[in-house]
Amino acid sequence: MARSAFSPSGLLRRLFAQGAPSDARPSARGGANGSAADSSGGLFGALRTRTGQPVSSPILATNSTNTASALAARLPGLVLQADHIAATLFAGQHGQRRAGGGETFWQYRQALPGEPASHIDWRQSARSTHAYVRETEAESAQTVFIWCDLSPSMAWRSSPSVPEKQDSAILIALATAALLLRNGERVQLLTPTGPAILPPGGSPLERLALGLAQLASTPEAKRPALPPSAVLPRYAQLLVVSDFLCAEDAFQTCLHHLAGRPVRTHLVQVTDPAERTLPYQGRVRFEGLEGEPEIDLPNVQSLQQDYEHLVEARNAQLAALATRYGHDLVLHSTEAPPMPTLLPLHALLSGQSGMGS
Repeated sequence: MARSAFSPSGLLRRLFAQGAPSDARPSARGGANGSAADSSGGLFGALRTRTGQPVSSPILATNSTNTASALAARLPGLVLQADHIAATLFAGQHGQRRAGGGETFWQYRQALPGEPASHIDWRQSARSTHAYVRETEAESAQTVFIWCDLSPSMAWRSSPSVPEKQDSAILIALATAALLLRNGERVQLLTPTGPAILPPGGSPLERLALGLAQLASTPEAKRPALPPSAVLPRYAQLLVVSDFLCAEDAFQTCLHHLAGRPVRTHLVQVTDPAERTLPYQGRVRFEGLEGEPEIDLPNVQSLQQDYEHLVEARNAQLAALATRYGHDLVLHSTEAPPMPTLLPLHALLSGQSGMGS
C-alpha cells in the first residue's frame, strides 16, 4: 500500500459522478456525493490501512509539525532564501528607461536654453563644448498588497523530498516582497480583516515574515484561502499565492469583486507534484485536511489518467477566469525551484509598478 496519499476531494468525486471504472469506485464509507467535499477544496492528506489503523506515513509525520511554532522556526531560513533570490533578480533587472525623479543615473543630455544652472553637470560639460544635464530614471513608488494562503490544505506535502505548499508560497511571497522593497515600492501584508499591523523592529522583510507567523497562529476558521476585496483601496495591486483548492464559484466571485474595485491581481497557483498525477497504487483511504469526509478507493491507479485530465481542465478554467477579469495566473510546483516562477511574475509586476523589467 502507498505510504502517502492525498487528493482534492471535489475532483475525485467528480470522476465518480462522470462514471469512474467500477473497480475504482469508493466503498460505502467514502461515499461519492458528500456535500462537505463538494463545498471544500481541501486535500485528503492522511493514509490508513483497510483496518482503519494508521500506517507509517510521511504525511502523518509532516502534519504533526504543522504548527505555528514550527513555521516560525523555518521562517528565518525562508527570509534568507527570499532575500538572496531578490538580490539575484535585482542585479539582472533594468530600469524604466525614462527621465524622472529618482537616484539611478540614466543619461546625459545637452542643456536646453533657459536650463537652471543647478541642473548642469559641470564635470561632464567640461569635457565638451556643450553644457550637459545629468538625468536620473523615473521612480514611481506604489503599494503592493500580498495575500498568502495559510489554510489547512497548504500545510501538506506528498513526500519529504519536496517542501510543503505553505513554505513554497511563503518563499514566493517574501522573495517578491524583497524585490519590490529593493525597487522602492511599498509592500503590505493583507489579512482577512485588512492590511496587517506588523510587529515593530527588524527589517521590512523580517516584519512581513513575522506577520505571516502571526497569521499562521490564528484558528483555522480565520485563515480563508481567498482574500477579501472590500478592504483594498481602489486601483491597488495584489499578489495572491495559494493552491486555489476552493470551489470554482468562490474563486470566480473573488476575482469578479477584485476587478470591480478595480484591483489588478497577480495569482500564483502552488501545487504539489502528487496533486497533478495521483501517483498511488492499490487501495487507499483518503482523509480530508479541511473537514471533508474520508473516501476509500480500492484501485486508485485506474483513476490516474482521468484524474490528470480533470486537473488540466480545472487549471485551464482557473486561467481563463483570471484572464476574463483582467488578472494573470502563474503556476508553481513545489518540486521546482522558485526562480522559474518568479521571473514571469516579476515581468508581470514590472508592467504595473515602478519595478524595472
